[in-house]
Amino acid sequence: MKAKTLKQNKINIITLGCSKNLVDSEVLSGQLAANAIPVVHENNKIDHNIVVVNTCGFIDKAKEESIDTILNQIELKRRGKLDKVYVTGCLSERYRNDLEKEIPEVDAWFGTMELPLILKELGADYKSELLGERLLSTPKHYAYLKISEGCNRTCAFCAIPLMRGAHVSKPIEAIVAEAEALVKKGVKEIMLIAQELTYYGLDLYKKRSLHNLLEKLADVQGLEWIRLHYAYPNKFPLEVLKVMRERDNICKYLDMPLQHASNNMLKAMRRNSTREEMSALIKTIRQKVPGICLRTTLIAGFPGETEADVEELKSFLEEHRFDRVGIFTYSHEENTSAYRLEDNIPAEVKQQRAQEIMEVQQEISLEKNMEKVGKVFKVIIDKKEAGRFIGRTEFDSVEVDNEVIISTNKKLSIGQFVNVRITKAYDYDIEGELVDE
Repeated sequence: MKAKTLKQNKINIITLGCSKNLVDSEVLSGQLAANAIPVVHENNKIDHNIVVVNTCGFIDKAKEESIDTILNQIELKRRGKLDKVYVTGCLSERYRNDLEKEIPEVDAWFGTMELPLILKELGADYKSELLGERLLSTPKHYAYLKISEGCNRTCAFCAIPLMRGAHVSKPIEAIVAEAEALVKKGVKEIMLIAQELTYYGLDLYKKRSLHNLLEKLADVQGLEWIRLHYAYPNKFPLEVLKVMRERDNICKYLDMPLQHASNNMLKAMRRNSTREEMSALIKTIRQKVPGICLRTTLIAGFPGETEADVEELKSFLEEHRFDRVGIFTYSHEENTSAYRLEDNIPAEVKQQRAQEIMEVQQEISLEKNMEKVGKVFKVIIDKKEAGRFIGRTEFDSVEVDNEVIISTNKKLSIGQFVNVRITKAYDYDIEGELVDE
């Protein structure tokens, strides 16, 4: 009688939500690969037999997407296409007990900080010496670099501390070593991410230390762009601006979510900042780093928001003319302090307000893009689509910001830097031609 050969497992990781989740998936992939377990990311061919869904639990839409994805994978399992379905990430951390009852077909649920347990379930050993090692799921010329976990803030609308815990900074040496390892793999741009960059170091070094970290990262040979995401405005460490101004490989780009501009709303949201303080900070940032690109995100429809609050937010946008703006409609999240308030603004009104705010920003964005026409910018090539190359300037981050469209017969490489003269401007993108170097 022939012995039955055991087929080796192949694992597909599906990542939902933010770039912080993406990094977690890359770390899990790196650990599995080091255990000689075949692993893929967002695999469309079903030639794997195990799926790990890394979920988001931030707002209603993200939760719905996570649930839908889990149910789709369960259906594949029911049809015999998969052997196992595992779930990890923020949704699992936040609602595990309920989900275990509602979707018993999932083989196991894991929280956000249970990497060793997932690996054990998948037949792998957690290798602590691989700290910082990842299998990148991004194109090889850029990567996200997480500098801390968790958040100590108590913003009324936000459930992240419930899912990610308190703020824990990674040591500077560990982050620099990870950056060096990424550069060796071909990474030219890193995007620093955290729930809050500007809190970095308070727990480890007893003082805000983002500027110290930036100085060390700027010394990494071969690292051409360093980009800052998610800087909180309250007690912003101004030393960061000096480093940004002095070091060429730190992008003149700052993503600083403000959420609103009306003092009534800022107080209700527990943002610990006033409109006046935010205005003063924006002026300081622009004065100390001339030409900086400021990105922010806003929330429309928080409980109690009035038409006057919306008008104030519009006037704030017109006053400060942000380069990039993203907007969310308010999502009423259990166990946040805002959950005790009545979610008294209908969904269609929230949507309408968000639309009105973005119309103000759309005009500003077009005007700012028109100002670029005729100027030359250093651009990194991200991809080729429909015969044209698509890239970004230092003032644009991946997926969320403007793109530069380049028509050329020259053969360009993905990840290559080129000089581009801007010839056309649109609301959110620009077109240009190569400038011979």
